[in-house]
Amino acid sequence: MANLKEIRGRISSISSTMQITSAMKMVSAAKLKKAQDAIVMLRPYSEKLQEIIENVSAASDAENISEFAIEREVKKVLFITVTSNRGLAGAFNSSVIKELNIQFSANENVEIEVLTIGKKAFDALRKNRTVYENHSSLFDNLSFDHVSNMTGKVMSDFKAGKFDKVYVVYNKFINAATQEVVTEQVLPIAISAEKASSDVNADYIFEPGRKEILETLIPKSIKTQIFKAVLDSVASEHGARMTAMHKATDNAEALRNDLKIFYNKARQAAITNEILEIVSGAEALKNS
Repeated sequence: MANLKEIRGRISSISSTMQITSAMKMVSAAKLKKAQDAIVMLRPYSEKLQEIIENVSAASDAENISEFAIEREVKKVLFITVTSNRGLAGAFNSSVIKELNIQFSANENVEIEVLTIGKKAFDALRKNRTVYENHSSLFDNLSFDHVSNMTGKVMSDFKAGKFDKVYVVYNKFINAATQEVVTEQVLPIAISAEKASSDVNADYIFEPGRKEILETLIPKSIKTQIFKAVLDSVASEHGARMTAMHKATDNAEALRNDLKIFYNKARQAAITNEILEIVSGAEALKNS
């Protein structure tokens, strides 16, 4: 059985851990509000942009199809993975790696490369997979311009035929306690079957022209889609870390309370033994 000094040391250690986890929880909660506002404001813009592209594409003939929408035989696939640079966020990072492994199995007949955003994905994949590029430094100064530059290179390589399909795998933010791992096709752009097969009843007037509009909107839509995935992941990370640190604090508090009860019982037993020894010694002196 541990002595009282050891138990006091464990209680002190757990109390220090509680202070750390509680502080991390509060920091993540503060950052979550800003990240949540950013993704909530971007989503309507991204969805409307995609809707416009689908409407214009549905009204276009074969000659006006964007080069980013052309389907070709799939020989090489690029997966863009978004994780975090730090841990202590529950299953936030491991769930993305798990989804990636599922996608690898589903695409085992084609060549696969990975673009990593976040050190956790890079560390997990660099030994077994070909890492196309690592952009973990994006989180040091996250902005649309930095994500746009990265996405522009991917788009250029897709046009050049280096990749036949591009997917992004990330945690979609639902709320502070819930994140959903999703895999979205980035290239070629996916036009929904309903839009593609529907008749366009409206008589659109395009200025300057369909092709020019698509050439402007589609690259912007692709860059916005990747930026949205990164913002979703950032908000999800803070939500996951806040939840994980909240649970860690509660578990530490429960463990500390159990140790305090154990310490008080052990201390009471030690005092009782000392009293018994004193009484026994006094009785022995009296009878001698």
